Amino acid sequence: MSKIKVIIADDSDFVRDGMRIILEVDEEFEVLGCAKDGVEAVVLAKENKVDVILMDIQMPGMDGIEATKIIREEDLGKVLILTTFDDYDLVKKAMANGAAGYLIKNHTPDQLKQMIKSIHNGVGVMDENILDKLINEEVCGEQVELAGRGFDFNKFTARELDIIKAVAEGLSNREIAAKLFISEGTVKNYISTILDKENLSHRTALAVYYLTGRK
Repeated sequence: MSKIKVIIADDSDFVRDGMRIILEVDEEFEVLGCAKDGVEAVVLAKENKVDVILMDIQMPGMDGIEATKIIREEDLGKVLILTTFDDYDLVKKAMANGAAGYLIKNHTPDQLKQMIKSIHNGVGVMDENILDKLINEEVCGEQVELAGRGFDFNKFTARELDIIKAVAEGLSNREIAAKLFISEGTVKNYISTILDKENLSHRTALAVYYLTGRK
């Protein structure tokens, strides 16, 4: 089995070295290099065939948001944003620039590795705290209608859109069933159909797609 090739970009020596050690002791990963800013991250991505770039947001010179934009525009690899800041505006900018996921740095080694694997396999991921913030700030009152740019309403029936909005609000199947006056089984079937339509693997990915317009 081929290893997942990773680049680590962070202005902290401690963080870079820590993540390198975590990944290098696991035979599923190969660290191709480390960068201390966005410019170095882009250069490394251009020089190496990389699968996933772990990208800090706040770095001197070129930050992670701008570096992510360049890397995605040139199709140099997938980007997992890593930061100590759960700033909602930064999340939206990073996702708009093509980041495939977002993880707060207080993660465990297993969480980090699982997120890298998910992104490598084409599944967008987001830290639960970030997703909650997206839901709480974007989905309240009338703002529930404001789906992210890129979300295709035309693919769904009116009932499916009701289900999607409810999922984005963080409601469980039971709560959705009660809200829409249908059975839990019907809710489950709808969600399965919707996920299949968009080739998404779980409801969190669906919520992210609805809120940000990105998969």
